[in-house]
Parts: sequence; structure tokens; C-alpha cells
Amino acid sequence: MPYLTRTRQGPTATGLGTGLGVPGVAHPLLALDEWNRLNRPGTPLHWVVLDVADGPGVQPDPHCLEAAGRLRNAGVRVLGHIDTAYGLRGFGEIVSDAHRFLDWYRVDGFLLDRCPAGREDLPEVRRTVATLRVIHEDVHVVLGHGTPPYPGYAEHADQLVTYSGPWSDYRWSQAAEWTADHPPELFCHFVHGVPRPHLEEALRIARWQGAGTIYFTDHSDRVPGRAGPADPWGPLPGYWDDIVSRVGTGVSE
Repeated sequence: MPYLTRTRQGPTATGLGTGLGVPGVAHPLLALDEWNRLNRPGTPLHWVVLDVADGPGVQPDPHCLEAAGRLRNAGVRVLGHIDTAYGLRGFGEIVSDAHRFLDWYRVDGFLLDRCPAGREDLPEVRRTVATLRVIHEDVHVVLGHGTPPYPGYAEHADQLVTYSGPWSDYRWSQAAEWTADHPPELFCHFVHGVPRPHLEEALRIARWQGAGTIYFTDHSDRVPGRAGPADPWGPLPGYWDDIVSRVGTGVSE
């Protein structure tokens, strides 16, 4: 796998070193320990996604407000989770979700999950992002494509999720060639099912591919003996303290 050299700082650079972006933690009533661990000083967090009920929910949730508030008071950026359903949800629905996240939880930005990635979808996503920047002047927008999108998306988002999926695919993946023209701060990788013995290898791949915001977990999207998918992001990884230590001191060369 080739090493992609980063030589130019684009307009979307955040100025952050390698850090963790947490794509979603279970509800505080179910994962209070997880939320408390995110508050520990020195944790190299770029942001944490708040997903109340597949979005902001239908009414304010005091438990989520308190959990998000503690993170924001600690200087951690909190992003509201908005599902775009690969372009199937309408512009009005998405903006309505954004307003509720802002009004109820005072979020700092949004993860537009399952964001379409094709060239034909770019005008509508551009319209959505422009509107989010109007309703929140300092908004941080992450487009959750999960795969390398058409390069034009890089001009409109603060960050792009260019990989989201299992370790079995990630370990053989390669970055799109156009990403070499942008700084690592633009790109995020979410990988589930990473065994502890392969954690260092996963960190090296992220570095080689130029991803500045990462999240690796040993949890899988499948539970043996249970039908249907599982949420690999709900609990923190079993090696959370290990990955915090490794990322906090810099990814190994």
C-alpha cells in the first residue's frame, strides 16, 4: 500500500493532529461509564457524535443534554447525528433535525451520516451544508460518506468520512489518489472489528492513507447467534485506554 505524502494545506484544514472522532455512543442511561470516560483529561478527541434517537428525537432529552454539556464544557466538540439516507431524506427534514439539535443540545456541528457520494448528488449536499453554515456560523460539518466520494465534496465540508466499515476490508484498502492533494485533517476513518493484536497495524494504515481523525473498535456489526446487524459504535472499544494512549502520543511511523 503506497504512502500518500501530504504537501498542501487546503482551506478545510483544522490544524489538529491525529485524534479520535467518536461516531456515536449509546444513550447515557445505557452507557454512563462510556460518557464519563470520554470526559477524562488528555483524551485526544476531535469530536463526539450525539445520536439521541436516530437523530435529535422528538423532544429534548435531559440525559443527553447533560452528557453533551459535560463534553462541551471540557472543550470537546459535540456533533449532532443526522441521517441523510444516501440522499433519500429531504432538505427540509435535514434542516429541521439540525435546528432541533442546536435548540435542544447546543451542538457544535453535525455528522451527515450515510451521505451520498456521487457527482450528481453534490449540488443538493452543497445546498444543505451552506444552509447549516447560515443557521450556525461556526458549524463543523462532517460528511459521512463511508467511501471516497467525488472530489468536489472536499470543497464544502470540514471533514469527509472516506472509510467506514469492517477491518477485513480496511486492511486491504487504499486511499483515492485525489486525497493526496488535501491535508490529513480533512479525512476520517471509522473501522469496526479490529482485533487488539492488529490495532497498531490499523493505526499505520490510517497514517499511510492520510486520515487525521480515526476511530477503531473491536466490536462488530454482527453478534453471533443473533439475526440482524448490531451497532459497533455504541460501546467504547475494549482497548479504549490503549488506543487513547497510542493516539495521544502520536501514531507510530
